[in-house]
Amino acid sequence: MSAVNTSICRLVVLVSGRGSNLQAIVQAARRQGPAARVCAVVSSNPDAAALAWARREGLQAQVVAHRDYPSRDQFDQALAQAIDAHQPDYVLLAGFMRVLGAAFVQRFNGRLINIHPSLLPAFPGLHTHQQALATGVQWHGCTVHFVTPVLDHGPIVAQGIVPVLDTDTPDSLAQRVLGVEHRVYAQVVQWLAQKRVTLDAFGRVRVAGVASRSFFPASSDAGTFQEIA
Repeated sequence: MSAVNTSICRLVVLVSGRGSNLQAIVQAARRQGPAARVCAVVSSNPDAAALAWARREGLQAQVVAHRDYPSRDQFDQALAQAIDAHQPDYVLLAGFMRVLGAAFVQRFNGRLINIHPSLLPAFPGLHTHQQALATGVQWHGCTVHFVTPVLDHGPIVAQGIVPVLDTDTPDSLAQRVLGVEHRVYAQVVQWLAQKRVTLDAFGRVRVAGVASRSFFPASSDAGTFQEIA
């Protein structure tokens, strides 16, 4: 029998806003017991609600405000130094509203993960729910992916899918997508903690023992999701 790898998967989470995905990540890490730990939460926004939540949970929370730096490169350097202090295995972007430069992305190559509110490669950038409704797609969702220097691009780890309804507005669609975001990011944290996630020679994600990495609502209850077989 092979030895079990008991090393901790160390995570740093980057936030800018309310932090609902942060909460899903922290809760998922705690469910893994000693296998995963959120070492720090770093925000580009000193007023982010996510910071207050993190501190109430006893997490180390730090601000690296982009407004304090005259250039993006200087901000990226300060942010990288703050992250490196915690020696993370992965850096998870959870509603982090800053575009990161190529040097920063390369520094954390293979360790930087983002969630985007669309089924990439469709609808990169902002206003994804409006774009989905405007184009008439029947399925929308979210994508957890490794970050590359190309905005909202990179090897896909998992996707969550919701149907687009005739009655949807951008707000109602966003709310349903957010529910699946929490489920998908939590599942990805579990896979990372279990050291199942790798990139193959072609730059595609493989998750050991997992045949499908797609999730969709199991019923009309947006809080219930199941893996697509």
